Amino acid sequence: MNPVLVLEFLLLASLWGASFLFMRLGGAEFGALPMAGMRVTLAALFLLPVFLIKGVWADFRSRAKLILFVGLLNSGIPFALFAYAVLHIPTGLTAILNATVPLSGALVAWIWLKDRPGASRVLGLVIGFIGVVLLVIGKSGFSASGVVSDGPVAQTLVAMGACLLATVFYGIAASFTKRYLTGAHPLATATGSQIGAALGLALPTIWLWPSAPVSSTAWMATAAVALLCTSIAYILFFHIIEKAGPSRALTVTFLVPVFALIYGALLLNEIITPWMVGCGLVIVCGTALSTGLVRLPWPRRAD
Repeated sequence: MNPVLVLEFLLLASLWGASFLFMRLGGAEFGALPMAGMRVTLAALFLLPVFLIKGVWADFRSRAKLILFVGLLNSGIPFALFAYAVLHIPTGLTAILNATVPLSGALVAWIWLKDRPGASRVLGLVIGFIGVVLLVIGKSGFSASGVVSDGPVAQTLVAMGACLLATVFYGIAASFTKRYLTGAHPLATATGSQIGAALGLALPTIWLWPSAPVSSTAWMATAAVALLCTSIAYILFFHIIEKAGPSRALTVTFLVPVFALIYGALLLNEIITPWMVGCGLVIVCGTALSTGLVRLPWPRRAD
């Protein structure tokens, strides 16, 4: 990568890493569903001008139903699940679980699209799964009394399960996009998916809107996660894909937890445990193998 592309890569990782911090700050007052609803609504409004780009509106209009539906799968439901999770577990832990998205994507593609992985990728799925299991049942965030800083173990496990369920929806959305939206303009998909997510979360957002006044801090955090971590991040991500290719762009997943852990430690006084870091490294290694970014030199059979 050239230096400019490296800086863009780091900027994208820092933006997506910050999303967990902003979700915590906004969700604490808005609640998980209203915060997620506001996130996609503001992101959709910010992205609307891209429809003025030649071909984007026409492409969206011809595939509107599919793009709106994938918005629920790829933004609406996952954002709501992560918004719930960050209210109950550390943001860094949430980001580490988010790093399993490529694992879920590979598994869904294997089951749905019959995209059978090779031996190296299967090993990656196994390693990544082991990392997740160790993270869930291990010592990360747990005290000797069986209580974590943000609540009882049962609540923590539910929040971690919400993160993993969100990654499954990301995986389903990726396979859905590959099957039904191949060739669609990326900006049409990005903008239309946010509109679809906003429509899908509109009623829950209105129904669960907080009765108490929301502080300016929560409003700014919600605006930041919508504009910086969703709209601008989407545009930046597609730009990196165009310049460096999807495989290299995908490696941003590995850096997102690093930024999230740093933000959580510095701004939320969250504790980074060696167990979290170790499990995170196991998950990253498994992800690299499962996505084909790293390949093991398997010995060839002699004829």
